[in-house]
Amino acid sequence: MTYPAATGDLPTVPEAPAAYAEERSAVIDLAAIRHNVRRLAAVASPAQVMAVVKADAYGHGAVPVARAALSAGANWLGTAHISEALALRAAGIDAPLLAWLHTPESNFAAAVAAGIDIGCSGWELRNIVAAAREQERPARVHLKVDTGLGRNGATMDAWDSLVGEAMEYQDQGLLRVVGVFSHLAVADEPDRPETDEQLAAFREALAIAQDAGVDPEVRHLANTPATLSRPDTHFDLVRTGLGLYGLSPFEGQSPDELGLRPAMTIRTVVSHCKDVPAGQGVSYGLNYRTGSTSTLGLIPLGYADGVPRIATGGPVRVDGVTYPVVGRIAMDQMVIDLGPLNVSAGGRSVLGAEAVLFGDGADGGPTADDWARAAGTNNYEIVTRISPRVPRRYINEDPASDGPRP
Repeated sequence: MTYPAATGDLPTVPEAPAAYAEERSAVIDLAAIRHNVRRLAAVASPAQVMAVVKADAYGHGAVPVARAALSAGANWLGTAHISEALALRAAGIDAPLLAWLHTPESNFAAAVAAGIDIGCSGWELRNIVAAAREQERPARVHLKVDTGLGRNGATMDAWDSLVGEAMEYQDQGLLRVVGVFSHLAVADEPDRPETDEQLAAFREALAIAQDAGVDPEVRHLANTPATLSRPDTHFDLVRTGLGLYGLSPFEGQSPDELGLRPAMTIRTVVSHCKDVPAGQGVSYGLNYRTGSTSTLGLIPLGYADGVPRIATGGPVRVDGVTYPVVGRIAMDQMVIDLGPLNVSAGGRSVLGAEAVLFGDGADGGPTADDWARAAGTNNYEIVTRISPRVPRRYINEDPASDGPRP
């Protein structure tokens, strides 16, 4: 038996009214993206800026964010996977673009054909060369050295050999060593000495490469925290991820203090509002019970939407008041305790009122950092994990909406 879902022969369903898309949404402010790029570019100058748009631009939407970032002065784009980079090329984006995380199954030939720069830690080199031969086009390669993070990148012991082999292929016209790069481990903790140690190792790796004849277009080491706090790590190019989205990489330092504006707001509407007696249990496990007669509000977002299940106590703002989530967060929903509104006796109901989980915090409302604390994680994870089930809505798409530049 063949099911309709397997063949695509499903009955036509009328499109839902546009209003339904607003039941829940991630509102992405592209003016904030542009503002953040200009801020980071000013800090990094004269180094260029790479806007890191991996993981669907940290959940913000890779193509709209990439276009906004480039319009505001970003010079490069960065992704983890070649597949992410190819999607940007398919959208018509032709800016310099680097992808750096590969497996033996990665489509190096497609990357070479699309003019995508390829990060290389060692084993990939021969795959890249094979792709260049297949495409009859030299590959653009950035050699990566592990200066202490312990992930990918050639070790210092293997670095000389990798550089030498790459230069042999360059002499044969099969590739061009466009860049040399590494990645920092603790730049978000400015007082730790390991950043100095990594910087010294990177300088040593650059000297080895130079002695072998490498003349790279770009040398890059700095991530967002190093861009903001360590000008000695800037070299020719900085790779900015978190800061692009207006979030702070530093514990105890807000985006506003860094001159950044959070770009994502997660909002929905209250889907149910009811009075309950004292002692009412809430959600699976009944780990929370009301202390007195109260009103519960149902928020139709849950862990299937990317809200961490563990984040009980996370803040939700309704009608200018911030309430903590009570009880266990479920797959599709969670509950806030609104106090005694006495809806059944004609008191104020918040059914249909907007509920904001996090935004820019400008009105004193909750932020991604508040949810990160509730979940015991970082702000990177909070924004990145928002699922595709939450529609993205873009505002301020026209750069003219930015107004005068600071």
